[in-house]
Amino acid sequence: MSLTGDQMELREEDIRKHYSAAEALLEGFDHAPRLARAAVPAPVQREERSPGIGGTRRRFRSTTVGLTTRRTEAASGVHLLARLAACDDDDPLTSPRQAAVARALRRALSIAMALGESFSEATALTELKRANLDNVLPRDRAGAFSELLAAESLLQLHVLANALSYLLSSHLGEVTVDPGDAEEILTDNAPLALQGALWELDQKLAAFAIGDEEKLVPVISAWCQLVMEKVRLRAEGHPHLGAFTGATWRIEADDLTVRGFTPASHAKSSTLVMSFKKPHEVVGNHIAKYQAMKLAKMLMAYDFDRRMNPFAELGGFIFTFMGDGMPGTGKTTLIQMMAGLLNDYCQVAGYPFRYRNLSTENIDSYQGKSGQNAKAFISEIMDPAVIGFGTVDDIDQIAGKRGDRQSSAGQQEITAVLMESFAGANTVVRGNCTFGMFSNYPENVDDALRQRAGARFLVDGPRTREDYVDILALLLGKRHDIPLGDHELYAAQEIKRAVAESFASHARPSEAGLVTVYDAVQQRLGPLDTIAKLGSYLKAIQEADPRFTGRAIKNITDAVKVRAMDFELPDEWMEEPELFLFRDYDTKRAMIEELRQPITVEMVVQEINRYADSEFRYADKSDEAAIEGMVRDMGRTEEAKRRYLKGRG
Repeated sequence: MSLTGDQMELREEDIRKHYSAAEALLEGFDHAPRLARAAVPAPVQREERSPGIGGTRRRFRSTTVGLTTRRTEAASGVHLLARLAACDDDDPLTSPRQAAVARALRRALSIAMALGESFSEATALTELKRANLDNVLPRDRAGAFSELLAAESLLQLHVLANALSYLLSSHLGEVTVDPGDAEEILTDNAPLALQGALWELDQKLAAFAIGDEEKLVPVISAWCQLVMEKVRLRAEGHPHLGAFTGATWRIEADDLTVRGFTPASHAKSSTLVMSFKKPHEVVGNHIAKYQAMKLAKMLMAYDFDRRMNPFAELGGFIFTFMGDGMPGTGKTTLIQMMAGLLNDYCQVAGYPFRYRNLSTENIDSYQGKSGQNAKAFISEIMDPAVIGFGTVDDIDQIAGKRGDRQSSAGQQEITAVLMESFAGANTVVRGNCTFGMFSNYPENVDDALRQRAGARFLVDGPRTREDYVDILALLLGKRHDIPLGDHELYAAQEIKRAVAESFASHARPSEAGLVTVYDAVQQRLGPLDTIAKLGSYLKAIQEADPRFTGRAIKNITDAVKVRAMDFELPDEWMEEPELFLFRDYDTKRAMIEELRQPITVEMVVQEINRYADSEFRYADKSDEAAIEGMVRDMGRTEEAKRRYLKGRG
């Protein structure tokens, strides 16, 4: 192993020396399932024939000499190569797809074994294995020995599934398969763990891919995702995995990087089929447009070598935001504008860009599937090898409100995943991606999930006469002879002036409930010009709305830090990457710090009012919707009583 920065290089010779053991496993072994139940029999072995030679039968041997296990069912032979051969209706020739799967399985197994060996050498496990083999293991080390064996089993299982999924990703097509669950996750020791996993994979192939080669790779890929998630959950809090999770492992020949229990993925861009919009085509929505444009440039400051963004370190990076407004006010146009900017910037810089949208199609009736879809969405966008932009359009329809009996189990699963991913204990904000949640009815979004949106974009569409003239001219296009008249086209969309006016409008709140609180505090304390007075204002807001918690204060201070970064990176920095994008991390950080502005009282007051206005707006709409619902229920009850009494009379 050689150390390169924070990466450990897994040498090719260390991987290839495990090829023989991996091939033996693929040829055959016996396994008695412990946690899962066998659903299909072992495959019938095909005869191997050569010209002029009679039929011979391949012999299979176990690779687990001396391994004793407690058996709950009779052992059954597992012959994965034979199972692969049966996926194409007994065609005697091996297909390219079957060959690719067999090679990927051997490679993934060998990588898992090599990393397990490295882990064993980096910890006391090698020494304890030797002592156990010589029957001299001290009693007081038996517990640590068992825990280290379990740790090695977990990391080898995850690396097997991770590497296999990665190596086969280019062979995936449009076919999808739901293989059920991954149950045979064993942690007694690494050889048994690998055998249990391969036994279950053999069962999945027999159930879903026999005679249908198109399903071969989708079954394996889906099974890999199940195993990775199960193992990740089992590994949480395990005391002996630091030697594995504390380093990043690079396999150069496969362009594969293993980062603990995080799934790997190819650093490739998504092909966007989207009508991009230019900033001047977003009419109105000045603050939302300005912040989206700034955020697109912020993302481009991400350093792929350091895997960190200076904006995330200095403060002011927007990891999650919520855009809300009435239907037709421009939320989709805002998404198209930001995705278009990122796509163009990444093409100039040669960076991989990935855009995904979590939609209602990801809500599945199968238990657990919706959560898996949401996790896959999060993982793809958070991949540190790409610039990512993820959106959840109409989030009120996709993520359910906890306690809402009208929300489906799938919606509740998505809510749980988004809450954990956006502000969970394991959330790492590197600054390479951002998530936007959009809704026409944010009051229907779960309160805790909504508060995980660090920034609020009020998408209120065109507001002034100038806005309406601009949007009319824009939508009419140029194929007409109607004169423009007394109007300077798009002058009102001049971003700096419009944003300054928009921010200034938040010097006082606009929602009636918040205005009452603001006036009462000012009457009692005078101008809000100290931290003590501002804190008193925040407490008064909390007394008026108990949902205004510490998370709201964090979101406000984050927004203030964004205002301190109230500058746009120069366009030429995006157009000529050598000026900024290709500089080293420390240089980029210093260049950004030079542009940072001091925080002022006006900024803090404006951001408090802007955030609190949105919460009061949501609360008012939510309460009104609840009242209307109760009125409808009461009306239905009264009508039912009337009809019931009429029928009895």
